[in-house]
Amino acid sequence: MQLFKCTHCGQQLFFENDKCEQCQYPLGFESQQLQLFPLVAEPEGATFRLYGSPAADATTYTYCHNHTEGACNWLVPTDSATPFCAACTLNRTIPNLEQPEHRARWRKLESAKHRLVYSLLRMGLPVVSKAADPDRGLWFDFLADTSPESGQRVLTGHDEGLITINIAEADDIEREMARKAMAELYRTLLGHFRHEVGHYYWDRLIDNTPHLARFRELFGDEQQDYSEALKRHYDQGAPADWAQFFISSYASSHPWEDWAETWAHYLHIMDTLQTAHAFGLSVKPVVADETQFLQATISEEPYEQADFQRIMDQWLPLTFAMNSLNRSMGQPDPYPFIIRPAVVEKMAFIHKVCQEVKHCLQENRADC
Repeated sequence: MQLFKCTHCGQQLFFENDKCEQCQYPLGFESQQLQLFPLVAEPEGATFRLYGSPAADATTYTYCHNHTEGACNWLVPTDSATPFCAACTLNRTIPNLEQPEHRARWRKLESAKHRLVYSLLRMGLPVVSKAADPDRGLWFDFLADTSPESGQRVLTGHDEGLITINIAEADDIEREMARKAMAELYRTLLGHFRHEVGHYYWDRLIDNTPHLARFRELFGDEQQDYSEALKRHYDQGAPADWAQFFISSYASSHPWEDWAETWAHYLHIMDTLQTAHAFGLSVKPVVADETQFLQATISEEPYEQADFQRIMDQWLPLTFAMNSLNRSMGQPDPYPFIIRPAVVEKMAFIHKVCQEVKHCLQENRADC
């Protein structure tokens, strides 16, 4: 995630801010420009223009409808056909907000989803609601278990552009219990979003495209029975050598899950490196010589870097530093994974595909 700056007073701003703490201007995120702006209220008070824009011909905005719920700080042009922003228009279903615990969980879901959508937009990928494109669009259902005591639980997953998230995942205790039950190293709300949207983008970017052959070379044949593959994984576990070829044991269950897991980690890497770049971080251990490849200056915006190896050259030293800092605080490693060469090759493929789609859309080509 990038850092932002108040163009009125110069104060540093963060992605979720809706008011500048220094000059008190209201703030709104403009998704076309991917920038957080101070806002100037129009005379009637219901609409805004961006601070510094010429009053005569400036676009006017309202806050997204979900701003009233404390769940969104994004802007909607006043001539929009929907009261929802580019992120919230992706929602098909939200939980019943009359239940207080639902409201708190939904806000956490929205915070994670907005960060996801920011990344997708920054990558230049197509982000469109099923309301606008029923065949190729994306929707989210945020659902609560109706009768957990009877074993009827909402399953988090993806199905033809519809991503369902059980809102219990927004509860830290519930999520940690699930992590232990599944023997996972890592389980975060944002990670869920990144994984599930990976399935969606497999459908959009890989299936029935020229990329499918290379996908099968790297990830395997997705035509193998998915249900049987998952059953075998849960019954027998991962292969003994899974860590040589996969980012997680679950990734070894089926090529679709390998793609989704690898995609999620690719997004982890890109967003974290962007944050490191925004803070001007560099890593230079005083006890390590240059031959150990533990040095890195995060001097490049990862979303603009075509060479994925350059991204990995910066990522690995950064993870060593992040993990060491957390251990000094008595906290678990924020990135407890080893990325083997086979996984790097898969991530490089994802990076190449995303770069091609970005350039295709920038050129307004019909085959994107």
